[in-house]
Amino acid sequence: MADVIPFDMRDGSLWFDGKLIPWKDAKVHVLTHGLHYASCVFEGERMYSGRIYKLKEHTERLFESARILGIKIPYAIDEINKACMEACEVQGYTDAYVRPVVWRGSEMMAVSAQKTKTHVAVATWSWPSYFDPETKMKGIRLDISQWKRPAPDTAPTAAKAAGLYMICTMSKHAAEDKGYTDALMLDYRGYVAEATGANIVFVQDGVLHTPKPDCFLDGITRRSVEALARIRQLKVVERHIKPEEMAGFSEAFLCGTAAEVTPVAEIGPYTFKPGEISRMLLTDYLADVQREKSVVEL
Repeated sequence: MADVIPFDMRDGSLWFDGKLIPWKDAKVHVLTHGLHYASCVFEGERMYSGRIYKLKEHTERLFESARILGIKIPYAIDEINKACMEACEVQGYTDAYVRPVVWRGSEMMAVSAQKTKTHVAVATWSWPSYFDPETKMKGIRLDISQWKRPAPDTAPTAAKAAGLYMICTMSKHAAEDKGYTDALMLDYRGYVAEATGANIVFVQDGVLHTPKPDCFLDGITRRSVEALARIRQLKVVERHIKPEEMAGFSEAFLCGTAAEVTPVAEIGPYTFKPGEISRMLLTDYLADVQREKSVVEL
């Protein structure tokens, strides 16, 4: 990690409050409400071959996340879509990770924040696939986190809100300290939920089983993969999954913007053998993101 350039020291430009500015000038005050009280929402997107995959859906979810937190974005959806493209173009990227972020400013420093200014930024950087397809097919190892996804009446679980990721960071750090790649999180009832930054899908007798997203994000990538599976005439079942059921699944894989489709070989005491369905959907997804227009509608 020694050769990684800190994100505040990178070159180029990014989109900040309506215009492109030098990357190193994109600063906020230490007493920003978004830092102290987590009044911040964001998106994670990927550009492939000059097209941001599911850009419309990501921007719509950004606005919905802001609405849930009571934050009004001072731009139209089309303006944010354009900003995402401009942020990539100014950096000269055709393949990149894209991060739109919305937060409350520093006008008020208390729980109450009605008079704070809403800021919006879009930054982008080079981020290749986590693993090449053949490496992915070996499968990754997941620990089972001690932290659970909260109930929807205790946190804004339908929003991609910054504060909800605190326990994800804690879970991933704990897993990595034990030699795992990531961690599986259960929900507040004890059902299987998701990994720290990606949804999970299991395979049993040719049928896909995935946790019902009633207390965590209904992932855009997962929905794309489910649609690709249905094109293949595969049945997809969204339901509550008990941890002990993992003993009966033959395959498992993660899906998310960053993870794309990544097969899983181990989750705590449960083992899986990445197989044909995982390979097929991994290949189909990588093909879909490279098309000029996706074959799936969400």
